[in-house]
Amino acid sequence: MARRPPSYEILLEEKTKEILKLFKGERTGFVLVGTKKYFFPFRYVEQGEGFYNFKARSDDIWMTSYPRSGTTMAQELIWLLANDLNFDVAKKRPLTERFPFLEFSLFNHPEVTQEFLSMNKNDEMKQELCREIAKPGYEVIAKIQSPRFIKSHFPFSMLPGLLDTCKVVYIARNPKDVVTSWYHLNTSILTQGYIGDFPTFLEYFQNNLTPWSPYWDHLKEAWNLRNSPNLLFLFYEEVTYNFPKAIKKVAKFLGKTYTDEEINKVANHLNVENFRNNPMVNHSELKACGIMKKGSFVRKGINGDWKNHFTPELDAQIEKWIEENLKDTDLRFPSFNNGINNDN
Repeated sequence: MARRPPSYEILLEEKTKEILKLFKGERTGFVLVGTKKYFFPFRYVEQGEGFYNFKARSDDIWMTSYPRSGTTMAQELIWLLANDLNFDVAKKRPLTERFPFLEFSLFNHPEVTQEFLSMNKNDEMKQELCREIAKPGYEVIAKIQSPRFIKSHFPFSMLPGLLDTCKVVYIARNPKDVVTSWYHLNTSILTQGYIGDFPTFLEYFQNNLTPWSPYWDHLKEAWNLRNSPNLLFLFYEEVTYNFPKAIKKVAKFLGKTYTDEEINKVANHLNVENFRNNPMVNHSELKACGIMKKGSFVRKGINGDWKNHFTPELDAQIEKWIEENLKDTDLRFPSFNNGINNDN
């Protein structure tokens, strides 16, 4: 029997018109889902129930997060560890095929999909990709043979009961670096098509008006479930601070054991300099179709890049926001004294 998905409300018309002027990838509007009012494009109205009732399998491995929290790195790490370090396949087959994104179809407005098809009218293979990414993920992934690796940015309250069924890794990252990276992605991918400036984007982010927000509720849902035996909660900061230690932690969660030499080989593969230049994890297929601007999907991969975007005024603004949202939780971002920290 299908479960009833969380209720939703349509964003007020005045605010919708304002946002549509800056986010050119959406053409209809937005909805606020559930009691926390998670923010999504209007396509959620037709597809939300399908995602909520997607059937997880016991041998699935899921990677969940708020966007731009180190998800891509964690996906590649999980896939390699679970697949006996099969670097040969990892170097030949795009991560988007090995580890598909459940709800990306929500961000492929029909009008925009037609524009993508027109852009690639002379290349049937590229057109097929444009059609494929517009198909609801719950239909596409249901046909994949086990074991499946699935990425989602949905909060746990919008996902099928994963923790009763399969293993899930959740990765969190401090909000300053998240919003910085999230801004850059929104300006570079046409499914978002953001044309505004950073301060305006930051305002939308803090007011829970960018996709998958509210950021804090998203993290707190996962944090409150962190003691589940089927959930591994990671911080991006801890992973990048000590890669070998984090790799061993993930391997143990997946029931795998590797030698120090093998662990170091994985760490080198995931080193940001190598990772940034790896076409299999950088959405090269979307760039080839013109859906994403040229450049690296994987950006700097460091903690603290926010300093290059925040004025003192913006920093004071977000610091107050962070302080207010940490009052009711013991969630804290790890901090290190070697320069790799989150400055929170």
